[in-house]
Amino acid sequence: MNLYFRLLWVFIAALYRDRLTREHLFNEVSTRIYPNDLDINLHVNNGRYLTLCDLGRIDLFIRSGLARVMINRKWYPVVGSVTMKFIKPLRVFDRITIRSHVTHWDDKYFYSTHAIFRRDVLVSEGTSRSLVVSRNSGKVPPAQVIEAVESYVANTD
Repeated sequence: MNLYFRLLWVFIAALYRDRLTREHLFNEVSTRIYPNDLDINLHVNNGRYLTLCDLGRIDLFIRSGLARVMINRKWYPVVGSVTMKFIKPLRVFDRITIRSHVTHWDDKYFYSTHAIFRRDVLVSEGTSRSLVVSRNSGKVPPAQVIEAVESYVANTD
């Protein structure tokens, strides 16, 4: 199973999970480490940790309503920077939980934390700074993103 299948699984599962609200932008996604996640040292490659964190972000996008808004408005998310600390190695078939949390935003960026756990033991943690970009008009301020998502959610409930 490669990351595309996990991405599809996260996408489908998110459709059946509780909606996330502005006040509670925290989630958990569980998966397993597969042989294609490993590098030549037979542990998870540092870049794959970042890709695994993408699974948590996708779940957040879908469950908050942001994914639908981005599709309708031709917006897309961009990660501007990531800082990651690798504490313990992950090996093949380890079961992990990825916890993501949008902690705050300013006039340009959304800020998030990401933590990866194996059996409740922290193995990696980091922060990201991201933004939403419009294909037509460039960077979309977080206030406008939040307003669009809240309007979408209000009209679908």
